[in-house]
Amino acid sequence: MRFEGIWFRYARRADWTLRGVEATVEPGRTVVVLGHNGAGKSTLLQLAVGVLHPGRGVIRDRPRVVGWVPERFPAAQPFTTVDYLRSMSAVRGLPVTAADPWIERLGLGEHVDTPLADLSKGTAQKVGLAQALLAPPGLLVLDEPWEGLDAASRTLVPQIVAEVTGAGGVVLVSDHRGEVAGLPGAIHWTVRDGELHRDATDDPGGGEDDVVVEVAVARREADEAVVRLRASGHRVLGVREKHTPVEDR
Repeated sequence: MRFEGIWFRYARRADWTLRGVEATVEPGRTVVVLGHNGAGKSTLLQLAVGVLHPGRGVIRDRPRVVGWVPERFPAAQPFTTVDYLRSMSAVRGLPVTAADPWIERLGLGEHVDTPLADLSKGTAQKVGLAQALLAPPGLLVLDEPWEGLDAASRTLVPQIVAEVTGAGGVVLVSDHRGEVAGLPGAIHWTVRDGELHRDATDDPGGGEDDVVVEVAVARREADEAVVRLRASGHRVLGVREKHTPVEDR
């Protein structure tokens, strides 16, 4: 996904919130967006998902399936938890049971019949996370994803990020507290004074001290192995059939 000359402001005569953003995110990468409150992190993320549209420039190659979790889930809706997730499943053309694994995984079982407006901030945030993952996203955008989450749920976020990138998806996640800056394998962008700055120490291509270790795993375990390797901070250069020569990858 590419940001090409992105400029954005909220009103015609307002100051530009973002100016001349140029950046590319390769498949399977995590980008941590840093910056103080009001710097434009959320604006950048909303441009990425298509909620906002740039005044100048264009975003190219946005994945077809996008999952978005805003900083604060809009809970003022006339649904219970389960009704909302089933409705979102229907919008995506999925069976109503699509939400069931995420209800269980995120510990929402005791809240399925609770009106959204009655949920705590952390529980509502988990509902927002569940709806973003109903269909495997090619782009997952998380705006301050840990706000209000309990300790058990907080540990799930890096796992989910690793699963999305392990399947070749892109993850953009904002952070103003520095809580997610250490996600394994992440690259770092900082929004400052309307401009995007990339951390010079990030090197998707690897360093001179890198070595390549080839590992063979059973076909049925390949997806899990890729997720675990990326979650440990390793770069997965490719997956091939055992008989395929290395140079053909």
